[in-house]
Amino acid sequence: MVEGKPKIKELYPYQKEDIDKIFKKINSKPNGYNLCYQLPTGGGKTVVFSEIVRRYIQEQNKKVLILTHRIELCNQTSKMLEGFGVTSKVINSKVKEIPNEDDYTCFVAMVETLNNRLNEEKVEFNNLGMVIIDEAHYNSFRKLFRHFENCFILGVTATPLSSNIKMPMKDSYRELICGQPISNLIEQGFLSNAITYSYDVGLSTLKIGINGDYTVKSSEDLYSNAFMQEKLLYAYEQKAKNKKTLIFNNGINTSLQVYETFKMAGYDARHLDNTNSKQERRDILRWFKETPNAILSSVGILTTGFDEPTIEAIILNRATKSLTLYFQMIGRGSRALPTKKEFTVIDLGNNAARLGLWNSDVDWQRIFRLPDYYLENLVTDDEIERQFKYVMPAHVREEFSKTEEVFFDIKKQYDYIVNNGEKSKMVLERSIDQHAQMCVENSEDVFDARILSKLLNEDIEYRVRMYSYCISNSTKNYRSWLEEDYMRKLRLRINAIMA
Repeated sequence: MVEGKPKIKELYPYQKEDIDKIFKKINSKPNGYNLCYQLPTGGGKTVVFSEIVRRYIQEQNKKVLILTHRIELCNQTSKMLEGFGVTSKVINSKVKEIPNEDDYTCFVAMVETLNNRLNEEKVEFNNLGMVIIDEAHYNSFRKLFRHFENCFILGVTATPLSSNIKMPMKDSYRELICGQPISNLIEQGFLSNAITYSYDVGLSTLKIGINGDYTVKSSEDLYSNAFMQEKLLYAYEQKAKNKKTLIFNNGINTSLQVYETFKMAGYDARHLDNTNSKQERRDILRWFKETPNAILSSVGILTTGFDEPTIEAIILNRATKSLTLYFQMIGRGSRALPTKKEFTVIDLGNNAARLGLWNSDVDWQRIFRLPDYYLENLVTDDEIERQFKYVMPAHVREEFSKTEEVFFDIKKQYDYIVNNGEKSKMVLERSIDQHAQMCVENSEDVFDARILSKLLNEDIEYRVRMYSYCISNSTKNYRSWLEEDYMRKLRLRINAIMA
């Protein structure tokens, strides 16, 4: 119910402008009209629809129902509504029926719980005029639409792109209203700016699941290996050291391995996933909030409904094809503070190359209308990797300080060799010669040279991949064989030179 005359939470100008646009639709469209509203993570979607609830109840004298997909969001929404003078009834698993339903003008419910109560005919919602759907890009809400055919439905999301390609949002919502883009919110000081550092990662071993994103198992196989763990630690120490850091992984085993890696390196780190108890989660998040240089490795659980403004760095230790998940993960670091005008993003999944920079403008209207076209035209991993140019990490380059030039242009060499009528495999032979020379001129003996050669694994993998693109044979098995053959020949070449 709306109480007395409470002190209403102050709104930003862009929020007021969006609310006015939405109410023009409410007042001009018939019952049963479905409208979608987009506002970036950190822009205050809950604030906006809380004011809409307050104003709608006051002006229309009808009830409002808010739907969420997680219990934490239910409680956060109910608390936010209080700041607007609206007392709401939370319908969770403990609420079997509402005998005093007429005492409330606003309800907040989890979609699955409410679906059960409606099917059991435990709730009726007399005089219900509006239904607000938080995180509307999820498809679990659609099964409830038939219960509210005469209500004005407002879907709210930061990314109006359905989580299911077969169920586009344009089929559920008549039109889309877009709020301010991220770039404008940054310029006006409402969001921090993301400074993104991308590290090239070969993703050829990743597999796509039925949901259209990379599978957990193939991600675990790639990101749990020692090489990727070392790359993660190096990237952190290079770009995010001494910053409060949140790491996103695609698998519990990977996250646990990340936790061990940072712990062994002497850093204060924790791990969190959905198997932790509520008390463990509260303790870990309290520690994260209170510890200046904390490092928290997580799996999926902190993408929505989590707000910690003091986060200074986000590490994407995973790849994703989901634009929604990409924006959600980076958005965890975007909250602005007087002392925080920007934050660091470390991308270890080629995500920025695939989905664009987080702070670049997005044509949401086009994506809303033509989601198939957008998804079908995403840059493929193969195309991304073809654009790679390997840059030797500083700590590796130091070991080859006596070598003036360590880069080897495979494509240029391939074109030269083929144009001169030589066999294409001579490209790798010349590459091996250069690597062997690098190892020898920076070593005292053959044993030192062999140790140095092991530091070239990433460069070797890159050169073999570029060569396989040149000859149009980039199958995993063939590339693996080429890498093994390359390393064997490199050891023999070092022996021959040192002898």
